[in-house]
Amino acid sequence: MPARAASLLDYVGQCVPFARAASGIQIYGDAWTWWDQADGKYERGTVPRVGAVIAFARSSKLRLGHVAVVSRVVTRRVLMITHANWSRQNGERGHTEQDVTLTDVSPRNDWSEVKVWYRDRDGLGSSIYTVNGFIYGIPDRDAPGRITRARAAPELTGRNPDYVGALIDAY
Repeated sequence: MPARAASLLDYVGQCVPFARAASGIQIYGDAWTWWDQADGKYERGTVPRVGAVIAFARSSKLRLGHVAVVSRVVTRRVLMITHANWSRQNGERGHTEQDVTLTDVSPRNDWSEVKVWYRDRDGLGSSIYTVNGFIYGIPDRDAPGRITRARAAPELTGRNPDYVGALIDAY
């Protein structure tokens, strides 16, 4: 668990330590480096799975990239993620948000472009973010034994996530 947090959901800080603690995936460095670092260590792909880290690409809006953990798969094009340091809460960034709506807006339905629910707007943000893909917390099949299985934290998802709200936000 990240330092200074009694529970994963109490964490305040950057997205990287949060994603590492929430997913069990042991990658270090700025979020934009995670996709390449995972190559050969963890399986990567374009299909969302609960517990997988979604790796956002670096952009002018995300200079250091962003990583979040998939907490629920709602539909083929709607997910819920749990992450840190996205929306402002009480005027500051860094807080954890659980079961946040994320929708695939890519033309090929491949999760390469997404919109994220943004607390400041109380809905999906207007920005479209490029995603490299998903990093799965299981060993790479071509490199058996090189890593241990990662385990997602129990606080990754809530007891009663708002599926209806997620779908309304997405559509």
